[in-house]
Amino acid sequence: MSKSASSNAGGQVRPKSGRPEVPMATAKNWLREMMLIREFELRCMQAYQDKKIGGFCHVYIGQEAVAVGTIAATEARDPIVTAYRDHGHALARGMSPNHCMAEMFGRVGGCAKGKGGSMHMFDRDNNLFGGHGIVGAQIPLGVGLAFATKYEDEVINAQKTGGKSNRVTLAFLGDGALNQGSVHEAMNLAGLFDLPVIIICENNGYSMGTSITRGTTMGHQISAKAEAYGMEGVEIDGMDVIETYWAMKELVEKVRATSRPIFVDMRCYRFKGHSMSDPRKYRTREEEERYEQGDPIGVLKAQLELRGLTEDDHKEIQREVRATVKSAIDWAEQSPFPPTSDLYRDVYREKWGPYTGSSDPEMLGGAENDCKFNAIDTTIDRKADLL
Repeated sequence: MSKSASSNAGGQVRPKSGRPEVPMATAKNWLREMMLIREFELRCMQAYQDKKIGGFCHVYIGQEAVAVGTIAATEARDPIVTAYRDHGHALARGMSPNHCMAEMFGRVGGCAKGKGGSMHMFDRDNNLFGGHGIVGAQIPLGVGLAFATKYEDEVINAQKTGGKSNRVTLAFLGDGALNQGSVHEAMNLAGLFDLPVIIICENNGYSMGTSITRGTTMGHQISAKAEAYGMEGVEIDGMDVIETYWAMKELVEKVRATSRPIFVDMRCYRFKGHSMSDPRKYRTREEEERYEQGDPIGVLKAQLELRGLTEDDHKEIQREVRATVKSAIDWAEQSPFPPTSDLYRDVYREKWGPYTGSSDPEMLGGAENDCKFNAIDTTIDRKADLL
């Protein structure tokens, strides 16, 4: 097991010194991205309370540095799959706030045409494969994506790639999913097949309302679990976007070069409840305040102030992201709800029986029945074939 940062006695992770300096323009963009995610989530909380958002809603407030730092370390062609606390990942990967908010509101203009909601953010053009509501179920999918890219690179496109795998999949899960059997089956296969996947456990310390030390063995050092599957285990400070970026960049480059999986214990903290219905009675307000002092947005802002960021610069970014999110809310509210006829839409890719085929979301162009195979013609009498 290796560590990108050293752990203190309280389980916190101290950033490792000596990282190269990130260009100012890049760092300011990361600050803007984190502030955009924060503002988006705050407005989602308000909309949920106003009953504009239904179902479950899990906000990402406090963990913004994880999505921004990890995704910045990848290339656009690298697949990403995550769990149901997924709005931040979608925005960090490049999804339009308009389409993201419309999906939250259950509107046709959403990334899944309003049929997925908060837990199912998909963006095919940006290689974001969800947003999944079943705890831990996205990890087998992430390992499968890594298998697919490896097979494409090493076999199907061998003449172009020289037979070398050159894509890296990021598969995110929460620490509460770490005890799911499917996660361990997938990690076993990743180790056996030398798959280019980084499994990132966003370890915010709580499985819903249960402390990780009460519900998970080796809760103080979950990266140790990687050893059983023959993969490297790494701890990263997920409350510092610059530390997260440099640590993840090293891992992404290593996996791209070796096609070997890595497990990451990404230490972080969610400032709000598990979901909107969580009263947070399992932890004290003193604990929350202690972690809020290390707000990743505040950490980056302080770092940039030492390099010349002014309060006016910060206020300008704040005005910009607030205007962007307000515009996204207005756009989402103008988008219609899916019609009742959509109950028969997107069940099958092409028309079949009472089902009316499918179409891409607006953000992908809305193409009808965009299919690469021909379905069986159900108008043909097949009785003769059965005799």
